[in-house]
Amino acid sequence: MHPRLRHRLLSIPERYVHELSQLPEAPGGASTGTSAAVSVALVGALDRLTPGQLTPHEVAYTAQSIETEMLNLQCGIQDQLCSAYGGINYIEMFKYPYATVSQISIPNTIWWELERRLVLIYLGKSHKSSQIHEKVIKELENQGPECRQLNDLRLTAERSRDAVYKGDFSELGKAMIVNTEAQERLHTGLISSDAHRVIEIAREHSALGWKVNGAGGEGGSVTILCGSISNAKRTMIHEIEKENALFKNIPLYLSRHGLRIWEHSG
Repeated sequence: MHPRLRHRLLSIPERYVHELSQLPEAPGGASTGTSAAVSVALVGALDRLTPGQLTPHEVAYTAQSIETEMLNLQCGIQDQLCSAYGGINYIEMFKYPYATVSQISIPNTIWWELERRLVLIYLGKSHKSSQIHEKVIKELENQGPECRQLNDLRLTAERSRDAVYKGDFSELGKAMIVNTEAQERLHTGLISSDAHRVIEIAREHSALGWKVNGAGGEGGSVTILCGSISNAKRTMIHEIEKENALFKNIPLYLSRHGLRIWEHSG
């Protein structure tokens, strides 16, 4: 059993009998927030055992506390918030771990086109991000709020938000590239040789942008934003998977729903 589940289930009073099943579609350690999604789902399910109902924000903070307080891991809050809310969001973290969530509402045509152009490549190896987080924090803890490396990342979030609202995929791709370059300036270990090779192939096939997901490092995944030609996207995926037997394209869709909880009898 995953440590996050074990710690959460141990807090359930012994008088309760519970049966839990889970089936994540994405591989673990892929830098896509799977552990956060599982924790959010579990917190939401356990919330049904108590009077009242937690808000999405409260569910996210409770799920995040499993990692930071119970498991003593370095952990952001964005993955939990994304799982709890669903959709496309602009998240402002004003004082860790507290953040505001603004859901981005766009026409279906932009939503569907963005979904069609995105590619998620799993690098074939699970990664643990907490160690990378610790290294980055140690190097930047005395830099202050005006640290250039952090400001570069901050600006790409605003740039990406505006590009999505406009349906400007070229601009969104540029923001993704700037983000990846800023990640590497934070710590050279954030962009692995495998990620670099996937990016090279994406560039050769005229992809608009690419981003190493999560904390980066060895393993994990890369998101690629393709151009308008579907055949070029398919050829690129074929070349990436041919490059390394571990590289796998993971089919994706953009979910409009976050945490959903219901009861059914009969």
